[in-house]
Amino acid sequence: MITSQLPVDSWYNFIDEPTLADAIMDRLAASAHRIALTGKSLRKKKNP
Repeated sequence: MITSQLPVDSWYNFIDEPTLADAIMDRLAASAHRIALTGKSLRKKKNP
């Protein structure tokens, strides 16, 4: 399992090496099930 707070679209810019980014993304995305979570953070405390 791999988790990231960085959106997948930003991984190429973050890695900053196109060949390495392609190799990593090919291996990760080949048989991946991707779940993108949206909505408000559940870490914030709710007021009672």
